[in-house]
Amino acid sequence: MVKATIQLIVRTDLAQPLPLRLAMNHGLSNLRAALLLLGVLFILPASASAQGGSISGSVLLPSGAALNERARVVLQTDRGIRSNVYTDNRGRFQFDRLTPDLYEVVIEADGDRFEIAKVSVEVFPGSPVMINVNLKEKKPKGSANAGKVISTGELDTAIPAPAKKEFDRASDASKSGKADDAIAHFRKAIALYPQYVMAHNDLGAELLGQGKLDDAAEELRRAIQLDPKAFNPHLNLGIVFVEKREFSEATVELKTALELQPNSPAARLYHGLALAGSNALDDAERELKTAHELGGPTFAVALFHLGQIYMDKGERVLARKTLQAYLLEAPNDTNAPHARKLLEILR
Repeated sequence: MVKATIQLIVRTDLAQPLPLRLAMNHGLSNLRAALLLLGVLFILPASASAQGGSISGSVLLPSGAALNERARVVLQTDRGIRSNVYTDNRGRFQFDRLTPDLYEVVIEADGDRFEIAKVSVEVFPGSPVMINVNLKEKKPKGSANAGKVISTGELDTAIPAPAKKEFDRASDASKSGKADDAIAHFRKAIALYPQYVMAHNDLGAELLGQGKLDDAAEELRRAIQLDPKAFNPHLNLGIVFVEKREFSEATVELKTALELQPNSPAARLYHGLALAGSNALDDAERELKTAHELGGPTFAVALFHLGQIYMDKGERVLARKTLQAYLLEAPNDTNAPHARKLLEILR
């Protein structure tokens, strides 16, 4: 099965502390997002339907570039096919108004060139989920497997059953909002198997959610030591540094995350905010634009912060247009009242 990264996106407000969602490793995928609440530079875009969750994503070529041809995307549950759509010319797709359930997303691209990709995704009420799916080329019959660097966390078959059981308990507790229970079970999983990359990452994310930044950083660094190719620990450690306003360190981690997943809109968004914190406004502008281009309306918050950058640069016309575009995409977002106040100033 093709691996996918699943990310719920954070937003940022340079003026006030707001909620954050972080990448975690729950259940059916090696990377999954879980909701955390803390005062931090990021805030979540509220573009999901109030009546259900959504799944949006991008189909990527094996090289990491966006698929530039149509592919069929099938959404199904254990009760059969729920819906199907086709990707646009940048490999993007979206399913809206989904009831909470466990779904399988099936990508059917050019059957002569690519294997069918299948990704399991769990949808929660009102929660947008973003996935990136890398296609895998079909190998000619009889060909040997080519050597390549693979994340050790994805290949670790040595996890003892008791440790996996504790990890699953921690994941269930986290999804139920029982952070203290989740932390306790993650620690038990690590005690049973200290090399448990996903447990270190998810424990770090839970600790970050409680504002224990140094403890979170320690767990995330341990995950990176064990698996330098794991995307989420680099992303989460970058977020820790942004929360601590250590923007240079944040930039280093987020650059590494982007080397691992260059088409991640979440990593682009965070990198843009770290650059803005370092007053590298031109570079921040580029990253925030890219985050929105890659993520679409789910990442409308990138436009909000882009509008603030234009204001800082004295580009009032661009600031006004960008903030207006943000409000068109996310009129009920948490930042919408702030955006309207900024537009009053720009009149």
